[in-house]
Amino acid sequence: MSGAAGRPRRVDHRHRHHERIAEVRAGKAGGAEKVGYPIRVRAAEVVRTAPLGSGLIRVTLGGPGTEGFEAHSPDEHVKLVFPDERGELRLPEPNGDMLRWPRPAPVSREYTVRRYDPVSGELDVDVALHAGGLGSDWALAAKPGDVVHVAGPPGGLIVPHDYDRYLLAGDITALPAIARWLEELPRTAAGWAFVEVADAGEEIELSAPEDVRVHWLHRGDVPPGSSDVLERAVRTVARPEGTRLYAWIAGEAGVIKPLRRWVREELGLSTEDYDITGYWKRGVADFDEDDEHEQPGHGHHEHDHGDGPAS
Repeated sequence: MSGAAGRPRRVDHRHRHHERIAEVRAGKAGGAEKVGYPIRVRAAEVVRTAPLGSGLIRVTLGGPGTEGFEAHSPDEHVKLVFPDERGELRLPEPNGDMLRWPRPAPVSREYTVRRYDPVSGELDVDVALHAGGLGSDWALAAKPGDVVHVAGPPGGLIVPHDYDRYLLAGDITALPAIARWLEELPRTAAGWAFVEVADAGEEIELSAPEDVRVHWLHRGDVPPGSSDVLERAVRTVARPEGTRLYAWIAGEAGVIKPLRRWVREELGLSTEDYDITGYWKRGVADFDEDDEHEQPGHGHHEHDHGDGPAS
């Protein structure tokens, strides 16, 4: 099942999403699929914050509002809704299993769901630090008891766990998703993970399966989104003959764009066997790749500065 720009087609299974997720993950659907969940907006409380290396800060949310949160996919995301410049907080309203968003759109930023613990109700969001970014500044100033409204996730990409190899790649904005990917893959999984960071200070501990090789790529003094170190490293991967490989790549849109053709022509992957997503774009504020493909409502990470990564 596939859609525009090499993306798996999104089919609405919200009435039976748990069943559909199990089917896809077991390989019964023929490939990866975007599965939607019932979408909610929740008032969550900051429980604690903690730095993760020098490039990320983890904000742990909890309280009654996070009970019953849905978490099923490493690349799923939520929108954190903030007051506007006048201090007014405008929230989406429930509309069945969806949300109705007011116009103009509220101020929000989008982040990967790094972890949800249904026992404690804790929800982790790892925010990439970026000077002057709304989300970054919020995360740095957040203190226990602060309330933030969380919308979503609208769904996630469910990938079968029966591939022979997995290729994961991205910059620091994709690191939370890659970290979750590595935790949730079967321990028997094999493949490669490539992560572009500025330097060793931005590296974090990862729980990868034994046969998944993790490569940290140091960008050095080159500005984020302007290095080819990630593209060059990913291109060294060769798919062993006769094996099924799944590729997941995310980061700055221009950097990863050449890899779209590469996965098709060099790796020989079908559209259901890869997902390549621009999480941000140099020089573009609030970039949403889905806007470019006319697929509203399920964008990825938004940024309030176009000259740096997730904010």
